[in-house]
Amino acid sequence: MSSTELKRGRPRIVHLAAAFLVLLLGFPIYWMINTALSSRQQLFTEPQSLLPQFTNWAELSSDLEGVPVASMLTNSAFIAIGTTLLTILLSVLCAYALSRYKFHGRGAAAFLLFSTQMVPQGVFLIPIYTLFLGLGLVNNLWGLVLVNAAFSLPISTFIIKAAIDGIPYELEESARVDNSPPLSTLTVVILPLILPSIAAAAVLAFFAGWGELMYATTFITDQSEWPASVGLSVLVSQPGVSMPAVMAVSVMFAIPAVAFFLFVQRHIVSGLTAGAVKG
Repeated sequence: MSSTELKRGRPRIVHLAAAFLVLLLGFPIYWMINTALSSRQQLFTEPQSLLPQFTNWAELSSDLEGVPVASMLTNSAFIAIGTTLLTILLSVLCAYALSRYKFHGRGAAAFLLFSTQMVPQGVFLIPIYTLFLGLGLVNNLWGLVLVNAAFSLPISTFIIKAAIDGIPYELEESARVDNSPPLSTLTVVILPLILPSIAAAAVLAFFAGWGELMYATTFITDQSEWPASVGLSVLVSQPGVSMPAVMAVSVMFAIPAVAFFLFVQRHIVSGLTAGAVKG
């Protein structure tokens, strides 16, 4: 086989490998949907069909009656979006300060920020609960936003700091020659160049807020304030729970996170490929 034929065959092999990975990784989601559309009788008295059964709508609606799915997803969205916005705002400012400003104790501050990742989150559970109890943040979604943002801040800061470190300092000097204040330099000059890193940090922060369970279970006891992670865990622990109902809620819980990742991924790829065209 000639080298030309080998070069032509490589894209096909890559496409086949990519298709295989998509099928392999997407099969659990497909099986969740298939289980949600199956009846209890089909699940427990006979082998589950590989093809979805669309005859279980009435039973599924009956099983989900009384489960506040919309409310739980809304609470999860509030926590995840709030965590993402607060994390990105604070991490950009913190990363810019650690990267560009020289001050006494900068290395110690960076080390202390990074060292927080060495301690399990459960260690802080009781102290934070005591603090939030005094501040009135128990049974308050803002409390979960603050907690998740605090745990997401260190890794997001170092992701963004690494991106800022790679930007030539001469760009900022040119902006300062034009009397640009530091905040304008950050927002106009720096931020457009580090959008891929910001998008990557946003994905981590969103997932941290969307799927967090330990603090949500401890801090939120009011059922109307439950995020979907807490509601799903309670639904699974109930006796006589309907497996199709659990899978249906799981699918609805997974879709927003997957959609957010796919949306942000486009910005990550476009940012990484910007400027890659030869001049």
